Amino acid sequence: MDKLDLYYIDLKYIRKLANADSSVMSVSPQRGKAGRPFVGVVVLVNDREYCIPLTSPKEKFLNKKSQVDFIKIFDEKKKDEKGKFKLIGVLNINNMIPVKKEVIMKIDLVIHQKDQPDVVNHKKLMQKQISWCRKNTEVIKNRANKVYDMVVNMPDKNKNLTRRSLDFLKLEKILDDFQYHC
Repeated sequence: MDKLDLYYIDLKYIRKLANADSSVMSVSPQRGKAGRPFVGVVVLVNDREYCIPLTSPKEKFLNKKSQVDFIKIFDEKKKDEKGKFKLIGVLNINNMIPVKKEVIMKIDLVIHQKDQPDVVNHKKLMQKQISWCRKNTEVIKNRANKVYDMVVNMPDKNKNLTRRSLDFLKLEKILDDFQYHC
């Protein structure tokens, strides 16, 4: 992978993971999340591809400090009313999931003439988010590998991080056993 891109993840695969680990970001209709796509950037972690979920900016993230498993994405061309760069997204590394090419689909960020105004605005936001991610690829990769290592190899030393992270090894087994049908 030379550069980061944004991907949708197969919903059946997400549901399979969520059945194994209830902390997997929901796409459940029962939670009103059926229309929410699982979007993220894919990086190599421990010789496997992992998708780090990209979350829209929320008020609660504004004052939250960045941590090893939480990266804020800013629009470096726009400032808010306090003079700070505008928050446009968050990467939740603790919620990254293992993937393979059969369960991911690259998102088309090209704006087409037929696109509705809301689609155009969403694509523009995702273009800004992926641009920031590409400029910060090494930071993202390093953090992802560090979180994985801390959770998998040193859980007793990192209890808080381990508690708020997915069970990466369990999810890797789900991926290995997952039968993808087109």
